[in-house]
Amino acid sequence: MTAARTLAAETARASLTLTRPRVRPRPVFCVVADAYRDLAVAEEVCAGRFTHAGLTLELGLEPDWTGAALPEDAEWRIEWSKFYYGLDLAHAYRETGDPRFPVAWGRLVRSWIRQVPVGFDTSDVSARRILNWIYAWDSFANGSGFDGFAEGFEEELLASLAAQVTHLRGRLTPERNHRTLELYSLFIAALALPELDEEGALLDFAVAELHRNLLADVRADGVQREHSTHYHMLVLRSFLGARENARRFGVELPGGFDTHLQRACDFALHCRRPDGQIPALSDSDGGDYSDLLALAARLFDRPDYLYAATGGARGVAPARSNVSFPDGGYFIQRSGWGEDADSSRDARFLIFDAGALGDGGHGHYDALSFEAYARGRALVVDPGRFTYSEHGGNWRRWFKGTAAHNTVCVDGLDQTPYRRGKPKGPTAHGRLLERISAPSLDVLCGEVLSPAYEARHVRRVFFVAREYWLVVDELSGERPHRYDLRFHLSAEAWRRARVESNGVNELVRAPGLALVFGAPHTPRLEQGWVSRVYGVKHPAPVVSVVAEGGASARFFTLVFPLDADAHAPALFVEEGDGPRGTCVRVAGAGEGGAATDIITWDARGFSWRRGGAEGGR
Repeated sequence: MTAARTLAAETARASLTLTRPRVRPRPVFCVVADAYRDLAVAEEVCAGRFTHAGLTLELGLEPDWTGAALPEDAEWRIEWSKFYYGLDLAHAYRETGDPRFPVAWGRLVRSWIRQVPVGFDTSDVSARRILNWIYAWDSFANGSGFDGFAEGFEEELLASLAAQVTHLRGRLTPERNHRTLELYSLFIAALALPELDEEGALLDFAVAELHRNLLADVRADGVQREHSTHYHMLVLRSFLGARENARRFGVELPGGFDTHLQRACDFALHCRRPDGQIPALSDSDGGDYSDLLALAARLFDRPDYLYAATGGARGVAPARSNVSFPDGGYFIQRSGWGEDADSSRDARFLIFDAGALGDGGHGHYDALSFEAYARGRALVVDPGRFTYSEHGGNWRRWFKGTAAHNTVCVDGLDQTPYRRGKPKGPTAHGRLLERISAPSLDVLCGEVLSPAYEARHVRRVFFVAREYWLVVDELSGERPHRYDLRFHLSAEAWRRARVESNGVNELVRAPGLALVFGAPHTPRLEQGWVSRVYGVKHPAPVVSVVAEGGASARFFTLVFPLDADAHAPALFVEEGDGPRGTCVRVAGAGEGGAATDIITWDARGFSWRRGGAEGGR
């Protein structure tokens, strides 16, 4: 019998035996509800088909949870076991009233309970399943007109959740994002199902430990200790979900909770590109977390969060544009926030990584890398994470390695010796040397030292007139090296990027962008990859500029937002001795390309001049 016919028969039988639920969870706020409202996913699950990491498998509604043939990448099984699709089923039921959806969820959950022993998977996976079972159960059971599940299901579900919660409570991850998620699961379980916490001890424990983990894991500047934009948002989601549920249930949180949580929200505010997407730094996918900023705006009465969450349609623009997060090692340049939704998306934006690897195993070997965005387009991007698996050519290593980032690769080596997870032994040391901000010139200067080679890399990023960037890379060693300056472009630029000349410089043209290189360097194009969703990658161009044979090298690059029919600016460099007395002229800047910018720096500081306007230190 097909999955569809089996489901139809089960639905028909259930319609005769459904009773009012004997157990009904108290309604809780589901912080991920908006992300799981896909009717197509619900229909696929009703047919026994599941899609994760770009791969669809037909496994039925009573799968062999422990013995089914699954992909080599363990993340497929992990995502399948978390039951996020239960939220899609619950949403589909609320939209349509079709009993196929709760029946499908009931069969899947019951088959898991009867096949899989408690403690079969890791504590963080168990925690997400607990959350998603409670969220979906709440959505079904408290929905208008719902008549209940099959006889005995609620009692079986409650008993399983009680066992899983007890097991989780005794095996919490010691630290970082998994612990935060696990504590949040205990918090939600205690609120939704007071039968599991009759004396309130579980709730008290979850509240105290959530606060402890917030203080331990979110640095003083607001960046989560793993220094991954993706995991920062996942952790923030749990803390904001806890804050909102505490408000709804009248649970008092410890003093200082809100203050520290807002620091994490501030990083979420400033690290987002003008299109709302996060830069995919250190094991990140893409994603728009506007819902979190909207929630934070309500919780903390912050109109700047609301402005960012609505793309400038509501609220008040944030007061700061060029923002530093020194503990996390991230530094942001932004032309402004715009005056409305249209101008907000058109802003210039760059995020510069000049910090240490984050704690744990998510850090990529990307010191002094950056992402740049302008005029509605991602120009220079981080390729993302793609996979945690080392099977099938070890894409894990490619996406994590230095050559997969917008920095300089020395002798083909990673800045930190590769490991799939947490590094063992010395790691690269990145740090910001200085930041100089003036109305028309913002300068970031960072360095990285690597245990893999003796050369030192110093990068200066000049944000000129809030219009474009001049990137200057200085490499200095004691013996000859091969220095490979690399820029990764978006998937949109695949087969559209080209190498050309403006008569003075070699450059790369791509949609919305000109990368102009100071003489004598010549760029070439390679194939790279970009992944915005786990398990799915797309071809994208990589720009490579190589200097080899010497102990030292300097690269001068304009990252210049440019229309397709506009003439690329010319870059002229007059170098002094070492880093002092350098003068760069950019001919073709300003409105209509009619201006010439002069950027100079020496031991005394930096300056910029365009006609009668100037700035610097």
